[in-house]
Amino acid sequence: MKVSKFNMGDLAVSFPFKVHLLARERVQVRHNALESARVSANKVLFDKYGDTGYRMHLRPFPHIILRENKMIATAGADRLQEGMRRSFGKPTGRAARVDDGQPIITIAVNKDGVETAKKACEVAASKLPMKTRVMVEQETAAQPVEAEAAVAVAGA
Repeated sequence: MKVSKFNMGDLAVSFPFKVHLLARERVQVRHNALESARVSANKVLFDKYGDTGYRMHLRPFPHIILRENKMIATAGADRLQEGMRRSFGKPTGRAARVDDGQPIITIAVNKDGVETAKKACEVAASKLPMKTRVMVEQETAAQPVEAEAAVAVAGA
């Protein structure tokens, strides 16, 4: 089972609040843990808001390929295999490296959806192999800069 979607919910709407699930330690997370966290958080949000009341983004991409050199553990196996010689291994999965403080999941919601987004982050955190914390951030509207002011700043 691979991570099937990284962006969910209503991708066209801009929401004023963002709730981040942040890692508190440096770890390597397998793709099936990321997918499990994504599915569980999305279920909490989808049950409350349907497709339109939120936007969720899974941030890390599992690009590291995990390999395993399978060993035979039966009688007479020493004649059949070569131990660590040519031990490149077969791919068994993928993982993403996550640093301390890196966001794992970002959920954008309206003001009334902040508590539900926090709950979704806590449910997703239980599926991950690390300590996490939840951070809420309010988006500030960017002020448009007039052309004359931009030229004056650039020339100064």
